[in-house]
Amino acid sequence: MHSLSEKTAIVTGASSGIGYATAKLYAKAGAKVVVAARRQAELNTLVDEITQAGGHAVALAGDVKDENYAKALVDLAIGHFGSLDVAFNNAGTMEWMGDTREVQLSEWQDTLNTNLTGAFLGAKHQLPALLERDSGSLIFTSSFVGYTVGFPQTAAYSASKAGIIGLTQSLAAEFGPQGLRVNALLPGATDTPMGRAFANTPETLAFVEGLYALKRMALPEEIAESALYLASGASSFTTGTALLVDGGVSINRT
Repeated sequence: MHSLSEKTAIVTGASSGIGYATAKLYAKAGAKVVVAARRQAELNTLVDEITQAGGHAVALAGDVKDENYAKALVDLAIGHFGSLDVAFNNAGTMEWMGDTREVQLSEWQDTLNTNLTGAFLGAKHQLPALLERDSGSLIFTSSFVGYTVGFPQTAAYSASKAGIIGLTQSLAAEFGPQGLRVNALLPGATDTPMGRAFANTPETLAFVEGLYALKRMALPEEIAESALYLASGASSFTTGTALLVDGGVSINRT
């Protein structure tokens, strides 16, 4: 396993799915973890699981659209654990889908504010602390949707996730000279509450799985392994990348 010993990490969207699995894996790899999401009860359960396994974690509930929350997470990491080495800005939503002609402006804005602006606000406040470390790693969750594959009726989601890749590349170029690595993780369909809400019938699930070269959805723990790679020294010369962990959906034509 890649080591995060003596590192401190923030993981947003940690109440379920990829964020939950990644927080547990980061802790198992030796990191002290600040877990973030809107649901306090789920975060408390996660902290209990990590501490019972011998790890270190603390939770703070809030909304990533709130800039004060972004700052508070960094303050908590530094105040509780003394530093910040890794930030995994993973929180996101796929709530608003449908005919683009019928999407309300409020729905468009809510998706972009959560997925893209929330990631930006997190990074804005994480950057000063990360730059104090010798090998900081800033990670965003994007998607193959809007990057290698276009899906109908996902205009807001696709735009927000494509924007994250631009943000990733810009920050990688801006702060690479100071030793900070910035990367985007692009998962395929994953067996999470969000993934199950999309593939919510046997017919839809079969269709989704058929799109992939591997003919299945990912487990959250599989995506977490790639998030660990990007956080660790194993990816020390990797920056500005859009790392596809998508089961081959981007190349599959069968």
